[in-house]
Amino acid sequence: MLIGNMSAPVTHTTKKKSWREIHREQKEQRKVYREQNLERKLEKQKKREELQRQKAEEEIQEKATPAVSTLSIAVPGSILENAQSEELRTYLAGQIARAACIFKVDEIVVFDDLGEDNAKRAKRSGDTWQEEDNETKNVRHCCVQLARILQYLECPQYLRKFFFPLHRDLKYTGLLNPLDAPHHLRQQSEFIFREGVVSGKPPKQSKGSYVNIGLLNDCLVDKILTSGLRVTVKLEPDQELKSKKIRGKIVSPLQPRLETGVYWGYQVRIAKTFSDIFTKSIYENGYDLTVGTSDKGTDIHTVDNKTMKFNHAIIVYGGVLGLGAAIENDDELNVDDPSLLFDEYINVAPNQGSRTIRTEEAILISLAALEEKMEPLHRPKVFDLSHSIPQSEDTGIKPSFNAVSAKRKHKQFQNQNDTNSSVASPNNTFVEESVTAED
Repeated sequence: MLIGNMSAPVTHTTKKKSWREIHREQKEQRKVYREQNLERKLEKQKKREELQRQKAEEEIQEKATPAVSTLSIAVPGSILENAQSEELRTYLAGQIARAACIFKVDEIVVFDDLGEDNAKRAKRSGDTWQEEDNETKNVRHCCVQLARILQYLECPQYLRKFFFPLHRDLKYTGLLNPLDAPHHLRQQSEFIFREGVVSGKPPKQSKGSYVNIGLLNDCLVDKILTSGLRVTVKLEPDQELKSKKIRGKIVSPLQPRLETGVYWGYQVRIAKTFSDIFTKSIYENGYDLTVGTSDKGTDIHTVDNKTMKFNHAIIVYGGVLGLGAAIENDDELNVDDPSLLFDEYINVAPNQGSRTIRTEEAILISLAALEEKMEPLHRPKVFDLSHSIPQSEDTGIKPSFNAVSAKRKHKQFQNQNDTNSSVASPNNTFVEESVTAED
């Protein structure tokens, strides 16, 4: 019996690494990690330097860009007292706001033409008004109501609940026509600037603040601000409005018009006396063009076009008794002729058919007539981003009503009327007119 040789299994013994080899590999690995970390730090540093360079360029550009010339109007608060009801008082204020928005007015000054001392004697100064510098004024209710309604209409709709609680002066604002100003953005409007309110939501690591700008999610801005403040936000480019992380930075309310030329609303100021209109101007050097409106002024048709050059202009309107009464009630003024207080004293409707022109009518007439007479020194840019803000649809000429639909509705009404009563309605013609008007 032959017995074969049984071969033993082959075993591969792995050579153990020495501690020197392990140390060398770890050293090389740490070297690779250090190089990767250094590359990441360099990339972050380059990004920071690029952002700083961009911010510096934007600041230089903002400083180099000349401020846009502004237009202001001054309106007496007493015109509300001439209205017959609370609804008409509110609607009157809405007409002034609409006119200011249409002609791109930057500031509305509400002044008391009764005078401070006369207002105290008349016991009409019971309301307070707080200015931007936290100065509290005690002025007549009509001035405060007019200013409050003007501010309410200028504020975007999604911010009104934060700044305007229920108040008796705003009871009938639902009757007013909306301004539909460019800064009253919809949720789907893709514009780089937005108005917002600082929310109380704390950001992570206390970097910046969250601002409600009328979108689904709040925007994270670059500054730590007190909650409840109204701010203007410039969004970072190439962002989706529906994304959860929206970033932007706080800018001046003047910045949207400087950069894009878009009209960004007006601000409201109250003057306790007639002289406060000019002495407490919000502009550093005051108004360089003052225009008074009166039926005793110069015929506007005799003024040449583009001759009234200005940087900051203001147009002053009188109340029921005119500008003369407002000047007489100001103890600081010793002038008998109102024309001496203005650079231009103009009659904007020399051929008027009515004995009087109401102040809200005079605002529309004068702003339209003076538009070709006045020449701003620094015009804003031509606004060419209208695709970002919804505009009124221009669908061409359409018939005033759908005749087929009107006849169908009128026939249905006649059939219903015949079934209810055997006698035909004597007002069928009026019914037809109302139906067609609705269509």
